[in-house]
Amino acid sequence: MIEFEHINDAVISPILQQLYSKSPLVHCMTNDVVQTFTANVLLALNCSPAMVIEPEEAEQFAAIANSLLINVGTLTTDRQQAMKRAVHSANTAEKPWVLDPVAVGALTFRTRFCHELLGLKPAAIRGNASEIMALAGNSLGGRGVDSLNSTNDALPAAKSLAKQANTIVAISGEIDYVTDGKRTIAIAGGDILMTRVVGTGCALSAVVAASCALSGDRLQHVATACALMKQAGETATQRCRGTGSFIHEFLDALYQLNP
Repeated sequence: MIEFEHINDAVISPILQQLYSKSPLVHCMTNDVVQTFTANVLLALNCSPAMVIEPEEAEQFAAIANSLLINVGTLTTDRQQAMKRAVHSANTAEKPWVLDPVAVGALTFRTRFCHELLGLKPAAIRGNASEIMALAGNSLGGRGVDSLNSTNDALPAAKSLAKQANTIVAISGEIDYVTDGKRTIAIAGGDILMTRVVGTGCALSAVVAASCALSGDRLQHVATACALMKQAGETATQRCRGTGSFIHEFLDALYQLNP
């Protein structure tokens, strides 16, 4: 029987306070579809986003930022080279970086690239169930960015992947699981409406990257990132009238979180 840790306000509050106090600078090499939303999510949590993608500048900036996000949602050959240079630079500067393996599985180019990145010491990996299973070699992935599996299905693959890559793996879904291969934290909550707008998962990966810049228990930090996004999703769902107003209410809910 799997034993899960859980996360509560007593854990979340000091981590959120540290996030606000440090205001980490997050270098987001993310997909074109979600850049504005991702930046606004980070700003709502008092973090500083930067989207630097030109290869030479990306390499330089990764050493300056507090953490780096690699999101392969709109991957190109040029962007691949920029991402690799940024990752190597972040590693040299001992800055944590996070991998979001968007739509990995059926698409060869991004799948091959993400497997290459696994050997470059990501601090954390955040994806949906199908993406995590595909990255671990257990499936062919989902339907584009949509998962065809549950997080319960993906948990064994996530634990195996965490051990293999010596990292933390976060699976997003109805219940989020965050694991380092030994310890696993389960985070319930959120709302189905979060899957009806573009960018909540990608933005979560950016918040995970911000959390990895904090000192302390990184597993709890990543789990807190998941919990904050779920809490904001629940609040936004109660206030909104549909998907359009959900985005505004979601950002407001994040901004109104009290450390």
